[in-house]
Amino acid sequence: MSASLKSAIPGNRDQFAAYICDETALDVLRPVVIELGWQPEKCNKGGLRNAVQSLSVSASPNILMVDLSESGDPLNDINALAEVCEPGTVVIAIGQVNDVRLYRDLLASGIHDYLLKPLSAGVLRDSLNQAQAVFMAPRAGEADQQRHHISTAIVGMRGGVGASTLATSLAWMFSHDKKMPTALLDLDVHFGTGALTLDLEPGRGLIDAIDNPSRIDGLFIERAMIRANDNLAILSAEAPINSPLMTDGAAFVQLQEEFRHAFEMTLIDMPRNMLINFPHVLSDVNVVTLVTEMTLASARDTIRALSWLKTNAAHAVPIVVANKVQPGASEISKADFEASIERSIDITIAYDQKAATNAAKLGQTFAAANGGSKATAGIKELAAQIVGAGSENDEDGTKSSSDKKSLLGSFDLKSLLAKKDKTPASQQAH
Repeated sequence: MSASLKSAIPGNRDQFAAYICDETALDVLRPVVIELGWQPEKCNKGGLRNAVQSLSVSASPNILMVDLSESGDPLNDINALAEVCEPGTVVIAIGQVNDVRLYRDLLASGIHDYLLKPLSAGVLRDSLNQAQAVFMAPRAGEADQQRHHISTAIVGMRGGVGASTLATSLAWMFSHDKKMPTALLDLDVHFGTGALTLDLEPGRGLIDAIDNPSRIDGLFIERAMIRANDNLAILSAEAPINSPLMTDGAAFVQLQEEFRHAFEMTLIDMPRNMLINFPHVLSDVNVVTLVTEMTLASARDTIRALSWLKTNAAHAVPIVVANKVQPGASEISKADFEASIERSIDITIAYDQKAATNAAKLGQTFAAANGGSKATAGIKELAAQIVGAGSENDEDGTKSSSDKKSLLGSFDLKSLLAKKDKTPASQQAH
């Protein structure tokens, strides 16, 4: 049964079904099932024999719970169940016999878990969550065929630097040009523009996830995310501005966990205040893209962000992107900016207002609407760096060589201000 139940990739089935002998156990089970976002009517009256009869004429669920209380020969009956279960089904048995040998024999036969009556909600919840994790995990031989998942957070150092524009363009490039299944998570729940840029309605998916983290699973992701193209799905919100964000951030971490199973690339459009309020969002991020402008304030905040990352997310590779760059119209020269942050700017993207206006009129991402622009060429270069840095970091768990310099040194504000004051007024306009 072990080979037959756990060896193949399952098709489209019900998420869960149970066949339970007594009402007392059903009364404990149903609230847990509802809490997990499943259908309580899938909790059927009747034990293992009823399960065998039903499954002989219908598809097996992803997770199956069967009651052995009325079974005279549990092991033999489990073998009968294996004959009607489709490959991939995760089976949890419950019963009244407290016998270590029976428990071991059941596990050896391919059963995922064996729970004793009387049931408790806590034990049921833990067992079902573990069963769901087993079902979502790659099957034998499947992991080697999967590409490494890459997750990158796009963080703007100041408002208006164009971080969201880059996030949506990158998402479009990965999904359209590279054909990578891609998730875009816009964490600005009140003022995010991810869906708007892609000419989509954001829906309630992200709000529902924040309100009910325990409901987040593969099925939730499939239903809640909005499709932009065959390979791109977006999760965003336009929450009422009189509704504060009330969350501990657990939903954001759980969403990323599900994205790893369903996509090859995750892009997180992450407001900078999230670094303060929800630092654990970066716990599984491979690459952090810091988007900045050539200004004094941006230089200061880039230094602070790099220092924060070194302490709180040392596993992630930082990429510094100077966006909206206009030659001769910057507060700070590139040389002074790089000297202040004590590392090179990785990507420089030119300012192109005409191209940005064109994208807005077309309801497309910047890169999709302006394939031949100089700025789009810079975004393509950034996409290549993210894939390279993310793959390297994912494989060996270390940062790329581009981040082996000191991230924070002396930042001489007086010196930069003095240089700024000597800059002709015509060059200070941005």
